[in-house]
Amino acid sequence: MPATPHLVIAGGAGSLGLALAAHLAPRYRIIILSRSPATAIPNAQVLRWDGRTLGPWTAALNHAAALINLAGRSVNCRYNAKNKHDILHSRLDSTRILGQAVAASPNPPPVWLNASTATIYKHTYDYPHDDLTGEIGPTPEALDAFSLEVATAWEETFFDAPTPHTRKVALRAAMVLGHSPNSVLPTLLRLVRLGLGGKAADGRQYMSWIHEFDFCRAVEFLLTHDLHGPVNLAAPEPVPNADFMAALRRAAGIRFGLPAARWQLKIGTLLLATEAELIIKSRRVIPKKLPNAGFTFHFPTLQSALANLIPAKRTTANPAMSSWRNPTPAP
Repeated sequence: MPATPHLVIAGGAGSLGLALAAHLAPRYRIIILSRSPATAIPNAQVLRWDGRTLGPWTAALNHAAALINLAGRSVNCRYNAKNKHDILHSRLDSTRILGQAVAASPNPPPVWLNASTATIYKHTYDYPHDDLTGEIGPTPEALDAFSLEVATAWEETFFDAPTPHTRKVALRAAMVLGHSPNSVLPTLLRLVRLGLGGKAADGRQYMSWIHEFDFCRAVEFLLTHDLHGPVNLAAPEPVPNADFMAALRRAAGIRFGLPAARWQLKIGTLLLATEAELIIKSRRVIPKKLPNAGFTFHFPTLQSALANLIPAKRTTANPAMSSWRNPTPAP
């Protein structure tokens, strides 16, 4: 009987890595690279790495079915000098050292999926950005110059890595909706339940999103379909902030939410030790490469996603993913 193929998830101890490990474990043996190797992770073997230097972990890449890199410090913080340095270099250093390891591997993984971000696209209200023709660049109004610097340098480091035998895909992921402790949905729900879930600023800025289950399915799809370059991991229907918050209030059974003016957001994010850009920037991002290749979303609309994520009584067919109901796989 053939051995179960293995794949490597670098930086896989975070919420998205854990979700992917649970989703992919029935088909792959999962090896996670983590700075905290003593952490017990269900469905996975954990190896130590520091995200900067080569070490014994590189042997895991030999004959691996795939490499998935999710490493990078959270952007949910104030952009002071130290945090900016850590955000940038945690992404560039880990991507660069993985490129060296793949290049040196006697049998490198045939596919490498590297995290990126939908924030790379221009701030816009009136037209969407897809992964075939989307415009890239900072907008002073959106306060996103640093985010664009990080995103573009991250992808350049990834695609410049000399790995001729490995197909590479940059995962330009939108906001992932799930119930993991470090994800955005629990934070938004707390605000809604405190009566603070109204529109932010003028409420016109678009919010692109994807259900955690569709994120995992999209990653699995990319492992076996011959797509290259940047790929948008975003549901096909982004919505303005005012509509997003109204849908969230309805799903949570809350009738009213106080709005926050732009100046209030700047004060509030200062007090919460985060950045206003994460709320102010309009991210109107849609997928093209995935649907064109035959991928279908289980949750194409925000209403369907929230109905699954915030039901009156949550059920699951997958105990490892008990934060949302695991639907029947799409054909």
